[in-house]
Amino acid sequence: MTELIQTSGALDQFCEDMSRSPWVGVDTEFERIRTYHPRLCLIQISTPHQTVCIDPLAGLDLTPVARLLGCDGPLKIIHSARQDLEVINHEIGVVPSPLFDTQIAAAFCGFGEQVGYAA
Repeated sequence: MTELIQTSGALDQFCEDMSRSPWVGVDTEFERIRTYHPRLCLIQISTPHQTVCIDPLAGLDLTPVARLLGCDGPLKIIHSARQDLEVINHEIGVVPSPLFDTQIAAAFCGFGEQVGYAA
């Protein structure tokens, strides 16, 4: 089940709960229309038991997300992380760490450099 987080209380509770997880999957959606930097439009965070969508355009304080994605949090699993890292760093002020990029891992396993989700 996917939940849309639109309140500070729900965001605080979710990030606190996820900070105890050994890993989280992270994906972002953003736009680059007429902007130098990408504009963060959606943050998706998943564990085996929960998936949430966080609306950064709702005016929420994203400090709890910064703490979750920072180096003291769980392992972050991201596919093709370069652009996600750029927008997260620019908009939230943190570079997710520790990080596992599934696209880089797939390349090391012989799938090529540009393997997509379908592989």
